[in-house]
Amino acid sequence: MIEQSLPDIPRLLTGLAEWAAALVCVLPRQRLGRWRLLALAALAGGLQVGLQVWVGTWPLLLWPLGMALAVAGMFAFIAVALQARPPILVEAGCVAARALVLAELVAAAHWQVHCFLFGTVSQPDTAAKTVFAVVVYAAAFALAAGLERRLARTPCQPAVVRDLVSSIAIALATFALSNLSFLSTSTPFSGRLGPEIFYIRSLVDLCGLVALYAQQAQRLRHAATTELTAIQGLLRKQHEQYLQSKRSIDAIDRTYHDLKHQLGVIRAEADPSRRADHLDDLEDSIRDWEVWTRTGDEVLDVILTAKRRECAEAGVDLTAVADGQALAFMSVADLCTLFGNALDNAVQATSRLPDPEQRIIKLAVFRQGGLVVITVENSFSGSLKTEGGDIVTSQADPTGHGFGLKSIRHIAAKYGGAATVRPDGGWFVLRVLLTDPGSPAPAAGRDRSAAA
Repeated sequence: MIEQSLPDIPRLLTGLAEWAAALVCVLPRQRLGRWRLLALAALAGGLQVGLQVWVGTWPLLLWPLGMALAVAGMFAFIAVALQARPPILVEAGCVAARALVLAELVAAAHWQVHCFLFGTVSQPDTAAKTVFAVVVYAAAFALAAGLERRLARTPCQPAVVRDLVSSIAIALATFALSNLSFLSTSTPFSGRLGPEIFYIRSLVDLCGLVALYAQQAQRLRHAATTELTAIQGLLRKQHEQYLQSKRSIDAIDRTYHDLKHQLGVIRAEADPSRRADHLDDLEDSIRDWEVWTRTGDEVLDVILTAKRRECAEAGVDLTAVADGQALAFMSVADLCTLFGNALDNAVQATSRLPDPEQRIIKLAVFRQGGLVVITVENSFSGSLKTEGGDIVTSQADPTGHGFGLKSIRHIAAKYGGAATVRPDGGWFVLRVLLTDPGSPAPAAGRDRSAAA
């Protein structure tokens, strides 16, 4: 038997801890909006606290049922706030498991210190007890909120059933071990002294919460590694495409200039009609091979020239007004990836339009204040597929697609900027802002010829 009588945690505090833990875990992920979430949180708080107070009047044998109802209430609050649908429903289960252990830890740790300071004998509530509880709960849940925000900022694929099973297993094991001494002292893992039991409960809850956070962090690291691998593959692919395009364009330029010399020979043709026919045929054959784009940046010239020819084959009208010198600070690989992905996506979307007159892409690069602004606009039809507020790929096989926009955002962040996308009256607008370091010349940013 326990050698010192232990006061139970007041049901009011238990309900408040469960509600606050669920709210803290759901805040950085909720999709309801501020006022709807506020109304839902108020309703959930009243129900959670009321449920715990009501369960406190039940016989001890029904205690497991009461805890199951409390956990179900936390899960329902989280699921509604996340607007959970499969597979987000699985994610809600993982968040609920973490919220349960967080609530257990905060309630147990507060009550342990409370009994140490104010004694284990039931005494009337005082202002000091209330203030102490408010301070401990506020500090603990503020710390947890910071951790949850950090976890939520990192993009990650929704949890799968395996993640849910692991989270539930950790939460159940933590809950069972932390409360074992209150059910029986006749086990190798139970304590007998009051302070010892309090210490075991708090320590086990802390270990369980650390395990759940470590599990989530591992998920995020795995997602980041997978995405980084895909982005690096895109970088290599875009750079290789640039080198191949540059070699092709150099060969085309040489051919073009050779053919210009041949024009003089043809013009010496004595027969005026034959000479005119030869000239017309020759000019028609070489007109499409001339380098069209001159932006002041060799790499951007190559990219836009290649994309212009691709657009011409697809029946897309590409208009570019670009200050290439504004991009001198960017590496070749980053420049290729940014413009390659942006224009590839635009060409892909625009070429699907049935009306050739609507197949239009507009690109602009210019300085504005201390920023370099890049905009790519293309016409499109239909609707955009979104997930968690982000526009995602419309490809049938998402494993090989969808990283283009992510890589653009990655590059924008690398240069102290950001990338945004939005639909605008039948146009899809990509806007990239980069911090302009004020490089006076291309040589200050990179060696183009060496990179090529």
